[in-house]
Amino acid sequence: MFEKDQRIRWGLFLGVWTLVGLFFSAQQYIFARLYERPITWESVLLSNLPDWYIWAAFSLLIVWLYRRFPVNKEHWIRSLCVHVPASILVALANLALAVSSLFILVILPAGEHSLKWVPVYQRNLFLSLHWYVLVYWAILGVCQGFDYYRKYREREKRAVQLEAQLVQAQLQALKMQLHPHFLFNTLHSISALLHEDADAADRMIARLGEFLRLTMENSGQHEVTLQKELEFLKCYLNIERIRFQDRLTVRYDVDPEALDALVPNLMWQPIVENAIRHGIAPRSGAGCIELRAKRLGPKLQLQVKDDGPGLPSGYDSGGALNEGVGLANTRARLRQLYGKNHWFGLCNGLDRGLIVTLEIPFKQAGAATGEVVGEIQWN
Repeated sequence: MFEKDQRIRWGLFLGVWTLVGLFFSAQQYIFARLYERPITWESVLLSNLPDWYIWAAFSLLIVWLYRRFPVNKEHWIRSLCVHVPASILVALANLALAVSSLFILVILPAGEHSLKWVPVYQRNLFLSLHWYVLVYWAILGVCQGFDYYRKYREREKRAVQLEAQLVQAQLQALKMQLHPHFLFNTLHSISALLHEDADAADRMIARLGEFLRLTMENSGQHEVTLQKELEFLKCYLNIERIRFQDRLTVRYDVDPEALDALVPNLMWQPIVENAIRHGIAPRSGAGCIELRAKRLGPKLQLQVKDDGPGLPSGYDSGGALNEGVGLANTRARLRQLYGKNHWFGLCNGLDRGLIVTLEIPFKQAGAATGEVVGEIQWN
C-alpha cells in the first residue's frame, strides 16, 4: 500500500510538471505561428519539456531548502540570505542544463543547417536567466502556500478536537450531576422504608444495585439504543414500584422500528422521575404513566404522559417553570448533543396530566427485535 501511494504521488508530481511544460509549449507554438516562423510540435516539445523536467528535479531541492530555511517572521533575514543566492545558483545551473539539452535534442539531430540558430537559442536562453530566478521564487511561494494551508488545517483540526473534548466534558459533567441527584432521592426512599418495611427496603437496595451496574456498564456512552434505555428505565421503575406498590402503573407504547434508535443515555429516567414526583406522589390514589416512542420521518419522537394535575393555568411553552435538576439537566444535554436540531416541550393533556415531548434526529444503531406495548412486566 505504501509503495502504491508513493507511485501515485510521483505520478502526480511528474504529471503537474508535464502540464506546465505543455502549457508553455503551446504558447511558443502559437507565438511562432502568428509570426509565420517555421516550427513543428516536435521541436517545440523537445525545446520546452526537458527544461521543465529539469525544474521538476530542482523543485525537490527548493522544497528541501524551504524546509530547512522557511520564510517566516522570526528568521526572514537568515532565509533571504540563503534563498537569494540559491535562486541565482539554481537559475544558472538550470540554464546550463537547458542549453545542453537543447543542443543534444534539437540542434545536433537537425544537422549543419541548424547551426545558424545556435546564437539565437543561446541568446534567448541567457535572456531567460531572470525568468528562471522568478520561477525559483514562484516554487518557493507554492511551498509557502502549502505550508500555510497545512498549518491552517492543523489549527482547524485542533479547534474541532478541543470543541469535541469540551462537549464531552460538559456532557460528562451533566451525567455526573444526574447520578447524585438520583441516588439522593433513592436513598431517601430507602431510609423512609427501613422503619416501615425492612424487606421492601432490602429489595429496593437490590434494585438500586442492579440499576447502578447497568449505568456503570454504559458510563462512557452518551447515546444508547432505545431498547437499552428501556432496560435502565425498568430498573428504575422496579425501585419506584417497591415504594408506591399498586399506586403506580406504567404503560408502554413503543414503535418496534424505534427500538434500535439512538437516544441520550439515562434520558428518560429524570423525566419519569419528574412525572412520578408531581403526578403520582402527591395523590393517595393510583396513577398511571405512559411512555410513547415513534418515528416521524427523520425524527424520533418520545413522550412521557402522567395523569396528575398538569401544568399551572396560564403556563405556555415559553413560560417560566421551576423544572428542577432533572428536566433542566435533560434540556442542557439535548442542547449539547443536538444543538438546534431537537425540540423539547411541556403541555397539558386533553383530559388531564402533563405531557413531556421531545424530538431528536432518528439514528439507527442496528436491528431491533421485539415489541414493547401494554403494561410493564415486573420481575
